[in-house]
Parts: sequence; C-alpha cells; structure tokens
Amino acid sequence: MTRLNVLVVDDEKVVRDSIIQWLGLLDFDVTDAPDAEKGLAAAERLKPDVVLTDVKMPRITGLELMRSIRRLDESISVVLLTAHGDIPMAVEAMRDGAFDFVQKPYMPEHLAAVLQRAGEQCRLKREIEQLRFRLDGRETALEGRLVGMSPTLARLRQAVTELAAIDADVIITGETGTGKEVVSRAIHDLSPRADGPFVAVNCAAIPAELVESELFGHEAGAFTGARGQRIGKFEQATGGTLLLDEIESMPLAVQAKVLRVLQERVVERVGSNRQISLDIRVIAASKADLMAESQAGRFRSDLYFRLNAAEIDLAPLRRRMEDIPLLFELFVDRACTRLGKPRRTASSSDIAALMAHRWPGNVRELKMIAERFALGLSATGRSVEEILRLGGTASHGETTGLADLVAAYERRLIEMALEEHGGSVTAVMEALQVPRRTLNEKMVKHGIDRGDFIDRAGDG
Repeated sequence: MTRLNVLVVDDEKVVRDSIIQWLGLLDFDVTDAPDAEKGLAAAERLKPDVVLTDVKMPRITGLELMRSIRRLDESISVVLLTAHGDIPMAVEAMRDGAFDFVQKPYMPEHLAAVLQRAGEQCRLKREIEQLRFRLDGRETALEGRLVGMSPTLARLRQAVTELAAIDADVIITGETGTGKEVVSRAIHDLSPRADGPFVAVNCAAIPAELVESELFGHEAGAFTGARGQRIGKFEQATGGTLLLDEIESMPLAVQAKVLRVLQERVVERVGSNRQISLDIRVIAASKADLMAESQAGRFRSDLYFRLNAAEIDLAPLRRRMEDIPLLFELFVDRACTRLGKPRRTASSSDIAALMAHRWPGNVRELKMIAERFALGLSATGRSVEEILRLGGTASHGETTGLADLVAAYERRLIEMALEEHGGSVTAVMEALQVPRRTLNEKMVKHGIDRGDFIDRAGDG
C-alpha cells in the first residue's frame, strides 16, 4: 500500500519533531511547516492526504488554515490538534469540514489511528473523482455508472463493454435494486444504437387489459376508449433499445405475441392488419430466475431461449461489500450537490455501520440512506446508524459498539464467502486465509449454518 502523506503544521518545533519522529516509525511520509502561511503553501505544492494542524497559532489559526485548504482541495482531510477548552469549537469545525480532532495531550497510537482513517478518507474521495471524470470526464462513462473496485464490478464492466458491441438480445437478472436498468442503459449508450431511443417499460406496472396496447400500439376505435391512434413501445424503440423490465410479470398470452414480434421483427397495432418492421434490440430484465420460471410453467420457455442470446446476473450488494464505501460517498456527494447542502463526510463508525448492514434493497437502498445522510436532519437521523434504525432497516438490532460492528462485518464476510463458494469450507478457508479450526469457531460464534449455503457440488 502507498504510504500516506501527512503535513504537520504547528508553531512549536518540539511538537512537530515529536510527531514526525513517531509517524516516521509507522511508515508515514511526513512534511512539516511552522505556521499556517507556510502550511498552505506546502499543501498547495505537495497535495498531502492529511493536514494535521494546531488550532492556536499566531496570525492565522488552524481553523482559518482548514478553510483555506478546503477551498484549495476538498479531498484533503484536515485533523485538528486541540486543547481541552477547544473541544466545542473543534466539534463545530467538524461540521464545517474537519475530519476529526485530537485533544492534547494525546496518545501517539490514537493520533496515528485518526490520521490513518483520515488518509483513507482522502484517497476514497480522490478515487470517486477519478471514476467520475475518467474518459474525458463524461458522466456517461462506464466507470461513472457501474461504480466499484471489486472483481465482480470489473467483470460486469467487461461484460457490458463486450455485449454493447454485439447487437443481440440480452437477459439481465438480479435482485430488486441491483441496477438492472442502469446496466441496460449502459449497454445501449455504449452500443452503435446510442443515437437511437432507449425505451423502458415496467411490465408489472401495466394493467393486464392494457398490456397489448402499451407494447404494440392501437388504431383509433380498436376498442372502447381508443379514441386515437397510439404508437406502442416496440415501435417507439425502433432504431434503438427496448427494455422490458420485470418481464416475469407479463401474462402468458402476451408472451406468445411478444415471441412472434421478436422472431419476425414486425409488429401489428391492435385493430390493424398492417405489419410494421422493427429495428430494435431487446433487453429483458427480471428479479426472478427465468429458467426456473419457465420450468415451473410461469414463463414461456421458447420466449426465454429467444431472449437469451446473452445473460448477465447482477450480484447483490452483500456480495461486493468492498464497493459500499465508494458508492456511499459518491451518492452522498451527488445528493449534497443536488440539494445545495454542504458536503458531508462519513466517519469510521458510519462506514462500519454500512458494512454491517445486510442491504436487502441493494444499491437502491444504499442510495436512499446516502440521501438521508446528506440531509443530516435529526428527524431522519444524522449518522448512518441512526438513519438505519429510524428507517427500520437496521440489520442486527443495536450495533452501536465497535465490537458489535466488527462482529457483524465478520459474519457478513463469512456468509458472503460461503454463498460465493456454495458452502465449501475448504474454498472459504483459502478465500479468507484462515485455518479450518478458526473458521469453524467463528461460524459457531455467529450462528452460521454451512448447510444454508451448500450447492449441488457439495464439499467434504
């Protein structure tokens, strides 16, 4: 891991020397400055990860330096060194953008831990900016839409890039809130059809008696209430891409007609015999396993095989937990900008609460929590833990202490590994790099039953 860069600003040389000596032993890259003016110049020149500054200094205070640094580069984390009487002021400074404060006299280990978290926060912000502006800074860039550093997201971006270049129908499956429409739009926007329309239809939201009219269109007088001609979604999407979301809810009788449209690439409006040629790509999205649905007789198997030229299965958020902090910070940043609120930074306890949550609503739920966090209202909760509790979505009850949060995170990592490897203890041992005895003890401690994760392959 790259060494963290820390700039120490204090008018007392003995204090600076002491901090430099200690942090140097811990492999921090440390620079110092004797006052705020030289500190600001050094920050502009070096772009450190963290600035550690005393509050009370001659001419320019540490608070004024903090504000100047935030105007210079908001990604730099600022940690304040305070005396006991300065604590209320330091708390107020954190609301204005300081990462944290350390009270004098301090324990060196505590100072190092705060600086480590502050540095990680800075690099997280910079990673967000890199993702946002990569590929000429376009918001349509794939990295700006499918955000994450996990291997799962890397594979997804590769799959989207490959499928975008192939003009074939696609099935996208995944739990509610995993981003099926986001992926569909990305495929469209990266494809040769990008200049054509992208038409999304939620099949579950259309009343059964209006499905055919909505999809295929109708002529005036085709049925009671059809006063004028209507262009259907298939026809509307010609030259582009049609997304049939929640396709598993489509009535079987309508599925037969959709199959014919896909096979012949023509559509007839209700009340008309005239065939209209279509030039479309169809993406079908479902929260259900369409193969299983077809085997159960709830979805036409011929339609499934017609659509399934390619398939993408989106992983739930609990299976790519390393992406959660990055996504959360990105959503918070966007929400603050949209709402005209000052930028809010997640604390280490906020991140721990995020990592302990099960996220049944996946990315959609995470975005909602981030927007409430950006608002910072007492009515909806100011910390992540409060928001989860007030929203009734806390995963494991009262996880207020660090030990509880760490235990919850450990449990989720083990469950995630078991799910990924079909209950194979051997594979989980290798993935998590723990001996069998330790893994067994932790599974017993957390009440994890391996049998809940065993697939057909099994494991000895």
